[in-house]
Amino acid sequence: MKRDFIHLHLHTQYSLLDGAIHISELMKKLKEHGSKAVAITDHGTMYGIVDFYTQALANDIKPIIGCEVYVAPDSRFNKNYSKKEDKSYHLVLLAKNNAGLKNLQYLVSLGHIEGFYYKPRIDKELLAKYSKGLIGLSACLASEPAQKALTDGYAAAKESALEYYEIFGKDNYYLEIQDNNIPEQYIVNTIFMEISRETGIPIVATNNCHFLNKEDYSSHQVLMCIQYQQTLNDPNRRDSHSSELFVKSPEEMWQAFGEIEEALINTVKIAERCNVSMTFGELHLPVYDVPEGYTLKTYLEHIAKEGLHKRLAKVPLELHSKYYQRLEYELKIIHEKGYDGYYLIVWDFINFARKNKIPVGPGRGSGAGSLVAYAVGITDIDPIKYKLLFERFLNPERKSMPDFDIDICMNRREEVIDYVRNKYGHDRVAQIITFGKLLARGVIRDVGRVLEIPLKTVDKIAKMIPAKPDLTLKKALEMDPELKPNIESIEKGKELLEHALKLEGLLRNAGMHAAGVVISDKPLVEYVPLCKGQNDEVVTQFEKDTLEKVGLVKLDFLGLKNLTVIDYASKLIRKSKDPNFDISAIPLDDKKTFELLSSGETTGVFQLESSGMKNLLKKLKPTTFEDIIVLVALYRPGPIGSGILDDFLKRKHGLQEVTYPLPELEEILKETYGIIVYQEQVMQIAQIVAGYSLGSADLLRRAMGKKKPEEMAKHRKIFLYGDEKLGIEGAVKRGFDEKIASEIFDLMAKFAEYGFNKSHSAAYAMVSYQTAYLKAHYPVEYMASIITQEFEFKYNYRIEELIAECNNMGITVLLPDINKSEKDTVVERNLIKVGLKAIHDNDEIIDKIIFERNRNGEFKNLKDFCKRIDLTIVNKNAISSFIKYGAMDSFGKSRKQLLQVLNDTIKLCLQEQKWKKTGIITIENLLKTSDK
Repeated sequence: MKRDFIHLHLHTQYSLLDGAIHISELMKKLKEHGSKAVAITDHGTMYGIVDFYTQALANDIKPIIGCEVYVAPDSRFNKNYSKKEDKSYHLVLLAKNNAGLKNLQYLVSLGHIEGFYYKPRIDKELLAKYSKGLIGLSACLASEPAQKALTDGYAAAKESALEYYEIFGKDNYYLEIQDNNIPEQYIVNTIFMEISRETGIPIVATNNCHFLNKEDYSSHQVLMCIQYQQTLNDPNRRDSHSSELFVKSPEEMWQAFGEIEEALINTVKIAERCNVSMTFGELHLPVYDVPEGYTLKTYLEHIAKEGLHKRLAKVPLELHSKYYQRLEYELKIIHEKGYDGYYLIVWDFINFARKNKIPVGPGRGSGAGSLVAYAVGITDIDPIKYKLLFERFLNPERKSMPDFDIDICMNRREEVIDYVRNKYGHDRVAQIITFGKLLARGVIRDVGRVLEIPLKTVDKIAKMIPAKPDLTLKKALEMDPELKPNIESIEKGKELLEHALKLEGLLRNAGMHAAGVVISDKPLVEYVPLCKGQNDEVVTQFEKDTLEKVGLVKLDFLGLKNLTVIDYASKLIRKSKDPNFDISAIPLDDKKTFELLSSGETTGVFQLESSGMKNLLKKLKPTTFEDIIVLVALYRPGPIGSGILDDFLKRKHGLQEVTYPLPELEEILKETYGIIVYQEQVMQIAQIVAGYSLGSADLLRRAMGKKKPEEMAKHRKIFLYGDEKLGIEGAVKRGFDEKIASEIFDLMAKFAEYGFNKSHSAAYAMVSYQTAYLKAHYPVEYMASIITQEFEFKYNYRIEELIAECNNMGITVLLPDINKSEKDTVVERNLIKVGLKAIHDNDEIIDKIIFERNRNGEFKNLKDFCKRIDLTIVNKNAISSFIKYGAMDSFGKSRKQLLQVLNDTIKLCLQEQKWKKTGIITIENLLKTSDK
């Protein structure tokens, strides 16, 4: 009879820089072992539970969801311990059912949000509250019972074990025994078995797995050194404790614990009791509160039709029916997919932004292809005028959430996020986690540091690996036969390569998505475990793709600096030149703007200021807004490397004949001179030639982008001969020559690799055009705005570049000066006076400085400044900023000198200000008085 064993204590790569187990490799190993189940128990987090769950089921292995949590020795709120005191103990928790999974999510989340102190800690109060549906295992030597056993003996260990047993209840708490060649472990094993015999608390055998195979031990030691920033030769380094912490086979575990069958059999019994079922694809969208008398569907219809009516004021009457037909079609799909509420939520917070004069971009990504979005004001690009496709955004034939990416003024982005938090509840809104990985170049550098290989040598090797995002070290070695011998030729080179190959791809660190925010209909912890970001933001423990899988909606609030620049420039224009100026009302066929673009004088123009783009502008000489859309799409490595960009330029200027693969495709390809530039064109070609719906054409486009041979062969057959089930007629049935149709398929496949999303290109082209228009018509105001914003973002190199550009344009720039500048930036004829607020955006601080300067004259030096200013308001950080960015250069000392004496000067002046307030007169003041 086969003797089974289930691993119930195991750390995957989601135990960052500690677990060295890739889940995919784990599943292969378990299948080799014939294992029927396995648990995931990462340290203090549940980052990987969905990945683990789906991969386990795909391999016919039962997933057991767990976590090795940290338990505070007293209260989770206590953060005061001596160096020798234990700050937390380990405890393994396994979910028996969905109620247990939810309780586990609460515990892990509260550990991060309430109890974090070096580690995310819960306490026994929380355990008692959320223990239902959970099984507890005592964990490793860092557990409370184990530590009590080692330090205080049997009685203390028994007392601790009984306390946990009482919390979890009969048959829900187990004492772990392990076989890991650590002497202390065998002392604990002996005590635990005695406690079990005396109290009836069951025992269970585990292996605290941290790496996959025994031979991975040395690489795991390197991983630990990466975590603790140590080297292998460091005598005080944190090691992996034992080479036995690998994924042992059932036979190996029975060999170790064969005399204690109960401990092994219990692993199977526990596994049988753990039955968690995760639900995917069910949408958890907050319910938008519509006015009385409306449903989500009818309210969206109402505001969309009302908005379109306003938009059509400038559209010829004969085209109105086309717009209304498209609107009805989109509304129907949106309702069928259940996304009425999603549109209303996005519309609502954008409406809030616009009402509060917070600049919002014209669009971003494929969302600009939706007419409903344009009608209600989510976007500001006419999708019919610019031939943008709704299906590229919301495909009726694909199960995935639409995803509006929203650009918002960088300075006021948080106001919009706060609005969403306040409207839907702080417990229902969170930022989104991201993970960094040990990638090819990075892992070479990390391992090289641990092995103490000279930095220059490691850097040289790392640079031999091409800097491509998806290129693995293994692929790089296959591509370049010289790479391996080059690495191995250096001292410790073989060791470096061996460890780097094993560790590559493991997660390195957790971060926070730059723009992503998730919202839900219930407290988020019901669906996803939470943690905290560096600035105490509440963050999900699942990445964005996993969040979508569990049915949570992501909103992207992207802070775009250029919107702030446009807004500030518009304010300066309204103040000094045109009180009615409105950037959204500028003409899109302005001659002066296109002359500026054609000259390549585009420093400061969004997306068009690199040297390569300037050269391209001179060659292209754009004359229409559509030309800018094409520019944004084509100026990328793929189109440049493939020669598409050169062909486009030649055709635009009549140096190459404009041809079309078929006469029927002229209407689609006319604007790009017969060349496929956009993803949308690939979709439209499939529609015309082979009878695809735009939804199925989008699926074809995605498949072509992946370039999988078997998928391509399947799609070629459908394209040529159709598919009745899919409702695709096929090119041959539609009367096209088979050979020509096959050539068109190849052409589409080629361009699908380089094709760009036209909706995104059109939206960003609008921002590019607006900034070019401002520079062409209001150069002083525009350059004043952009320089002011660059000061705010502290980009010194950029400020120098912009000042040089101003000099070329005949504009004088006076930089912030503590003795001369006003609060805000001031523009005159050909003069920019950058305000003090550009350096420090605090009205009270700037007002105090200017008030004192106006009342008692200019500041003579740093000491004079510090003596005259209230240093409790104008603090060290503010003064430091003024020094660093040149506002105190007029004091006649270098910035370095001023910063060196700043601390002492502040300290002295603060003391004098304190004496003055308390009536104590300084010797210096007495001397001054006697001089008089």
